[in-house]
Amino acid sequence: MIKTEIQEMPTTWRCGRFLFDFSKRKRPIVMGILNATPDSFSDGGQFQVAKDAITQAEHMIANGVDLIDIGGESTRPGAEPVSLQEELDRVLPVIEGLKDCGVPLSIDTYKAETMRQALMAGVDCVNDIWALRQEGAVNAVLENINCGVVLMHMQRDPVTMQFNPEYQDVIAEVKQFLKERADLLIAQGIEHDRIAIDPGFGFGKSLEHNLNMLRHFHSFSELAFPVLAGISRKSMIGKITGKDTNERVAPSVAAAIMAADRGAMIVRVHDVPETIDALKLWEAVNT
Repeated sequence: MIKTEIQEMPTTWRCGRFLFDFSKRKRPIVMGILNATPDSFSDGGQFQVAKDAITQAEHMIANGVDLIDIGGESTRPGAEPVSLQEELDRVLPVIEGLKDCGVPLSIDTYKAETMRQALMAGVDCVNDIWALRQEGAVNAVLENINCGVVLMHMQRDPVTMQFNPEYQDVIAEVKQFLKERADLLIAQGIEHDRIAIDPGFGFGKSLEHNLNMLRHFHSFSELAFPVLAGISRKSMIGKITGKDTNERVAPSVAAAIMAADRGAMIVRVHDVPETIDALKLWEAVNT
């Protein structure tokens, strides 16, 4: 297990109605991906109907998922935005069906009004690829005194982010961005223990940038927030293995374990049962 010198590690993460206590758990939080979209890169169209999405969520819950991340708009490279109403029509029925499911729910959105309505409907966390930089997003979160927040780094936007991304030092630049965003939110009244950070694998990064971030993932923990690793089935895995998205389960699980070894406290995954089984073994070895 890779060790790193950390001045201060988070002991809790407040997520709406739920509190994750890292002092009482060995393995990372498993965040299950639930895309109520027709065009997400891996599972687009599979759970576009609310009842199918709810069934998939129930399957994840039965297999031990810790948190379910609901999305109504694809943010894959080159994705075009959808209207506010279309996003709401996709996610609100799913939230309604799951709000009392017993595990926290997250809304994967950058739109302030979607955040606001999703929080009112019962979600516990906002997961934002724009790190609350869109108009009204900070206020939407400030209106809810308990919700968790995941701030992600992205270079440019989903349409252009993979057009020759460049960094002088990807680790330093991503860390600086995340620190600045977190400090800004804390200054505006969002408590430290509500914030998690995500370096944003695949969001404005080349293969080498992604590998460098995974190789040195422990560095992000130095910011003293829970760090999320979202690598599941992404193109970096396809470039290395030559496999299509649905054939990337094994390397995705391996990537989650590598991230856990390097300090990830949250892993965002498509393949919940496989990831949890692997983390159980990881936990047994590291106990």
